[in-house]
Amino acid sequence: MTGEDSTREAIMEATFRALATHGYADLTVQAIADEFDKSKSLIHYHFDSKADLMVAFMAHLLEGFIEEVEGSEAADPRDRLLRMAEIVVRGMGDEDATRDFHSALLGMRAQAPFDADLQGQLVENDQLIRGVIADIVREGVESGQFREVDPDHYAALFRSAIEGAQSHDVILGEDAPTDEAFAGVESYLIDDLLVAGDPADAEDAANAEDDR
Repeated sequence: MTGEDSTREAIMEATFRALATHGYADLTVQAIADEFDKSKSLIHYHFDSKADLMVAFMAHLLEGFIEEVEGSEAADPRDRLLRMAEIVVRGMGDEDATRDFHSALLGMRAQAPFDADLQGQLVENDQLIRGVIADIVREGVESGQFREVDPDHYAALFRSAIEGAQSHDVILGEDAPTDEAFAGVESYLIDDLLVAGDPADAEDAANAEDDR
């Protein structure tokens, strides 16, 4: 990683912390600089405006998200879909910090209709994530682990379901049925709708195929 790449990564990490602390509505470049161990002017050197920074941040989040989902090449399609749902619905790490960050993301998305650049990045992120889901489904269908479904239709349904559960978690707080939503995604959207036969049998078949 070059020095410039390292600096941009540090800015992205500072933006993450600032968003979780202040939310999108109250986020300022100064708030990000307060989480950054270098000068505010260095942020302005890399990004022309807060809007420019937020577009880059959304692209950064997408890259990290896909790496987390696809990080283990050994994971079978069902496991990768379940991991994606877990990250989106439950988050990673501390529950309160996750909810704060998800709240900030929801606030950012609410501004998308009024910010063409931000909306464009969110559209690109959505298309890429649905593409990853569709590719995972195709892999499962080809291996015989999943039944025959339209990968693109399934991707749109799956993406909408997990994003909706995440939004409910933010809006309803402690009263949100987050665990129930995640269990429903696993039981109904993955195992009942997608997996061919018993999930354990499908997993055994996939493992046997890998051993050949």
